[in-house]
Amino acid sequence: MAEAAVGSYEMVGATGTGHMTEERRMMRELAREFTHNEVIPVANRLDPEKGDIPRDLIEKMGELGFFGITIPEKYGGLGLGTFEYCLVAEELARGWMSVASIIARGNGFYRSVPGTGDERLAKIERMARGDYLGAFSMSEPNAGSDVASISCRAKKDGDEWVINGSKYWCTFADGADFISVIARTDTDSNKRHAGLTSIAVEKPRGELPKGVTGNAIPKIGYFGWKTYELHFDNVRVPIVEKGGDSSEGKAFYSVASGLEVARAHTAARSIGLAQGALEDAMAYAHEREQFGQPIGNFQAIRFKIATMATEIEAARQLMYHVANEIDSGRRCDKEASMVKYFAAEMAERVTSEGLQILGGAGYTTLHPMERYWRDARLTKIFEGSSEIQQRIISDNLLGKVKRQK
Repeated sequence: MAEAAVGSYEMVGATGTGHMTEERRMMRELAREFTHNEVIPVANRLDPEKGDIPRDLIEKMGELGFFGITIPEKYGGLGLGTFEYCLVAEELARGWMSVASIIARGNGFYRSVPGTGDERLAKIERMARGDYLGAFSMSEPNAGSDVASISCRAKKDGDEWVINGSKYWCTFADGADFISVIARTDTDSNKRHAGLTSIAVEKPRGELPKGVTGNAIPKIGYFGWKTYELHFDNVRVPIVEKGGDSSEGKAFYSVASGLEVARAHTAARSIGLAQGALEDAMAYAHEREQFGQPIGNFQAIRFKIATMATEIEAARQLMYHVANEIDSGRRCDKEASMVKYFAAEMAERVTSEGLQILGGAGYTTLHPMERYWRDARLTKIFEGSSEIQQRIISDNLLGKVKRQK
């Protein structure tokens, strides 16, 4: 049924006339056509096999500039904003969420590129083309949203860092050209969030770094790439005094500063999944006949589709607003949490309803609906769970809860 899924690709909604320029419409259309022609066929073929994103697809994305949307022009990027980044991510997620996610390994990583001077500049230029990508290793078996509990340590030995400890949920650890590892470098500080440093560990593509062992985590979705548990055993990394985005001991602050964009990006991915579910459900409602007529004639189905479309558009417009606020330089941590929370919760509801419309067919891997459903469930967990977002929003509205003495 992959052919039916490709053939039914037709964008519904996504107006956003208050925010859209002609250039943005053209970029969205480019990403939409690329998803239609390149991403969906690959996803329909490889996701049931739990296969990885093909390198040639990454190269095609690099040629279109998708990895360098937010990288400044002086580094070979497009020099655009979070708005354009989210526009592209939404369209790519409509095909395969991992494809919408891998562009962050360029756009969200160029400040973490190791090295200095021309050497570092050359790496960033490669990154903008999708030829030098990063992975992020922060979470641990006992540290997820509680970043201050990170226990992986790095100590100085001459002109090198020596890293020891375990990490969890490191996606693309094998395929990346470097891993940005958040490690504790100051164990004497009284502040738990202090003393964390981002250390870029370069490695051969397709392998784990020397001194690092690990295994792929068996996931129920988010296929297209592997997510690893990693163990660092006296891993030595040159100390780079200049370059990168994190000064020694300041990684907590650099991670926190990037959360608004990361959460807008997650909202975009959630919306893309929901959009895919809506479009495929509509196509199926036209084609599937019961009791002598298309099921799209039944009010129960029509009302489901009406509700799905409304929720998607509400999330999209909130995402446009948040992306615009970020690009305007205004702080919007509350609103970024709102859109991440709302879009993720919406995506799970909408993809579930899409599966319901397909009935038994939706519960097979013959249709991409179950892929949207499985991947949408993850959006409520990563980049801060829905409960973490609710806490951030309520703390902004009511103030933080003070501990009772």
